[in-house]
Amino acid sequence: MVWLLERVKMIMQSFAILCFMDLAEEHSEHELERALVQNLRSFLTELGGDFAFVESQYRLEVGGQEYFIDLLLFHRRLRCLVAVELKIGDFKPEHKGKMEFYLEALDAQERIDGENVPIGIIVCRSKNKTVVEYALRTAGRAIGVASYSVVPQLPEDYRDRLPSPEAIAARLENL
Repeated sequence: MVWLLERVKMIMQSFAILCFMDLAEEHSEHELERALVQNLRSFLTELGGDFAFVESQYRLEVGGQEYFIDLLLFHRRLRCLVAVELKIGDFKPEHKGKMEFYLEALDAQERIDGENVPIGIIVCRSKNKTVVEYALRTAGRAIGVASYSVVPQLPEDYRDRLPSPEAIAARLENL
């Protein structure tokens, strides 16, 4: 179990805080997922070069019922599936149960020879460290919790790489 925790810590370093500029302060989980998928290249780059996109709304069937994982990634170096569940509110302990269910199903139905057991990441708007610790203390699977924020303007280091709004407007006028 110790090696599983080390794997989650390694991935969580990449998932520390995710920022999305094209989301309104108030948004739905669907809008969050759409923003991630639309910006997939930069999202995966931000996470590091070891992630590969598998699918959004990845369908699982268990007991004749359908379930959907928000995002399914593959971590190349760790050789495992990474289930990502998106939440627009605070982390709640019941999110852990849902993720463990997904990880059990992925392990039983989707994992192939040579792959390690799947890992889960729950991405929430905010998290209370104590609540997360208590909830994950008895986790039977490797699960991490990350938070994200919506930023109202471009971070300083991106401003030099992109044209100003005035330059974009001038270019549009010349079309």
